[in-house]
Amino acid sequence: MPQISKRGETVYASPIRKLAVFANQAEDRGRHVYYLNIGQPDIKTPEAALQKVRNFDLKVVKYAPAEGILSYRKRLIDYYREFEIELQANQIVVTTGASEAILFMMMSCLDAGDEVIIPEPFYAIYNGFAQMANISIRPITSQIETGFSLPQVADFERVLTSKTKAIFLCNPNNPTGCLYSKEELMALATFVKKHGLFLFCDEVYREFCYDGQAFFSVLNLPEMEDNVVVVDSISKRFSACGARVGAMVSRNPRVLESVVKYARFRLSPPLLGQWLAAGTIDEKPDYMETVKAEYDIRRKVLHERLKAMPGVTCYLPGGAFYCFVRLPVADTEDFCQWLLEDFEYKGQTLMLAPGAGFYATPGLGKDEVRIAYVLNSADLNKAMDCLERALKVYSSLEMKGKKNSESPRPKYELHRSIS
Repeated sequence: MPQISKRGETVYASPIRKLAVFANQAEDRGRHVYYLNIGQPDIKTPEAALQKVRNFDLKVVKYAPAEGILSYRKRLIDYYREFEIELQANQIVVTTGASEAILFMMMSCLDAGDEVIIPEPFYAIYNGFAQMANISIRPITSQIETGFSLPQVADFERVLTSKTKAIFLCNPNNPTGCLYSKEELMALATFVKKHGLFLFCDEVYREFCYDGQAFFSVLNLPEMEDNVVVVDSISKRFSACGARVGAMVSRNPRVLESVVKYARFRLSPPLLGQWLAAGTIDEKPDYMETVKAEYDIRRKVLHERLKAMPGVTCYLPGGAFYCFVRLPVADTEDFCQWLLEDFEYKGQTLMLAPGAGFYATPGLGKDEVRIAYVLNSADLNKAMDCLERALKVYSSLEMKGKKNSESPRPKYELHRSIS
């Protein structure tokens, strides 16, 4: 039998989806599963966008231009202007979701063996794309006690090496929900400029900022035109994950030229997806206000429930729709699998994302999980009922020595071939 590649053998397994087989089996057994593991909103996609797809009047679903439909990119100029970001259409490359934008960005800006500094925990797919691009992640660990706030510039200075070529942020942050301030970003920009680095930023969640906090885009940092590359997507703000329409934005002409070359290899971003994306811009502004208000309610529900659970460490996230939580268990990967295989409360259980997969440093996050508050408040409360009950049962099993025994349950391992 022919052997697959070493790269294929060690490919990074997503902590967000790795337990999906156990969730499917739980549903087959008749259990209702509350999915809090993945950022899939239950909020309706804008009606204007859906209607635009229904009215699609072309006779052939053909290739779109490699860099995206020009009319859509021009509409995006107006969208970004709402955030005081001034762009030209040729500074926006439409991609197949933010995922493709991340890969194109890494391949265009970094060589094999280069290093990128990322505060951890970070969005798990960064690990996977770093492996694909043959680059190394240099993590800086942020702390749950501070709500995973952005590390100090001195922390970035300490991990800087001759191989460092970029810093990669997500703001507002996935998986922590932390919102980085203008002042923090300005200080980091000085460091980036001093060392001639790229500043990558995933700004997919820019609309979701709470408690009166203002979003500040790295695209508005002064004198950083050649350094800044932004990843974007319609998936979260318009509840359109399946449209697979993202964007890579930069004012650096050499980066853009390289990204367009990669875009031409894959021929075209989704035509119908862009058609829908254009329709989202036609939606009334009150759509986003309503959606943001709904997530704010869910955020507070989740925080109140978690902080009332004995042994749970949590905080009130300032952005996005995630919270990274420390649970009173030794191994959340085992706990999350046990929730789906062995636990039920009133015929229900829940699915969470184990925390270790959001780190690059081995051993971290073993007692943490990411919770996506993407369910309505009623379902979120029911899911928290399950979690509260599950923690009590699981703790009792641990105390009786029935957990982490000589015959632990088999796991889907998270392979790590990157530093």
